[in-house]
Amino acid sequence: MSCFRADLNFCPECGNILPLPDFHNSIICPRCSFSIPVKDILGHVIKSSVVFNPLDQSSSTVESEEDAELKGPIIDRKCSRCNKEGMVYHTRQMRSADEGQTVFFTCVHCRYQEKEDS
Repeated sequence: MSCFRADLNFCPECGNILPLPDFHNSIICPRCSFSIPVKDILGHVIKSSVVFNPLDQSSSTVESEEDAELKGPIIDRKCSRCNKEGMVYHTRQMRSADEGQTVFFTCVHCRYQEKEDS
């Protein structure tokens, strides 16, 4: 008896995503070894779609004219000056190519800037 009520993308035993059929006569779940014959799913159409949030409704960027230098993603990082959460960051390759990039952080509250070599 199956634990999950699933569609053709998922294993009815463990809920894992099933692999696409290949040259074998059955599809085998990589997690629990559940097997389903390929002939049981012949003729079924599987559709998927990706829905992106509109950029103008996103709250993860700062986009006002007076905060032009604060454009970018906001992360949950505590400012070392004002001790508030929320910093904008951007990265640059400041050192040689075989070394990590430099991350520049700017506090959205007090505009304190700091950098971190990664």
